[in-house]
Amino acid sequence: MMRELSAVVVLASGLALSGCASTDSTGTNDPFEQTNRAIFDSNQKVDRAVLLPTAKFYVEVVPKPARDGVHNVLTNLDLPITFANDVLQGEFSRAGETVTRFGVNSTIGIAGLFDIATKWGVPYHSEDFGQTLGTYGVGEGPYMVLPFLGPDPPRDAAGQVVDVFLDPTTYISIRSHLWWSVGRQGANVLDLRSRNIDTMESIERTSVDYYATVRSLYRQARDNEIRNGKPNVQDLPNF
Repeated sequence: MMRELSAVVVLASGLALSGCASTDSTGTNDPFEQTNRAIFDSNQKVDRAVLLPTAKFYVEVVPKPARDGVHNVLTNLDLPITFANDVLQGEFSRAGETVTRFGVNSTIGIAGLFDIATKWGVPYHSEDFGQTLGTYGVGEGPYMVLPFLGPDPPRDAAGQVVDVFLDPTTYISIRSHLWWSVGRQGANVLDLRSRNIDTMESIERTSVDYYATVRSLYRQARDNEIRNGKPNVQDLPNF
């Protein structure tokens, strides 16, 4: 279950997908808002005390090419999960891209250390089972913020559990599998947090209500991921 630690920085990807610090002050589908806000504040304290200083130290002492290499390896390790969800969604063209990326980067890219596939014009995308559920019309459920994990509505939390079973490394029998899992997810958290330091600080600084902004951006990011970047035509006005 250590893989769920990556949910701490799901916000980071949401901020990267969003171009502005829009807020959602309505609290729609947030029945536990009071509790969520309390947990959110606690998570922010942990971030300021531990994650952010560690991420800044990592950026300062580790050269960018080395950080990029770590990011590439971690991304490559997640591609089997992306492939499985591509297939489950019936996105066979995207599944082919995923297989190509994994094959090229795992061999010529030396276990994913170098992102050769992007240079060859094979685009990157990620998928998870939460997105797969969304493509089949499963709603996110009530908005929830979990201790240390951040935004994690029921659909996405369930998806993370299923993704554990879709990850081939789950079935690799190694003596220190627990420490491998802990180390991998810790590296994911550090990588994502370090790559979004400036963006997140800017969003927090310019937000009137940081909690509402995070909630809005998280939902926008997940909706965009479920639609694979396609325009949302469901809520267009009827002319």
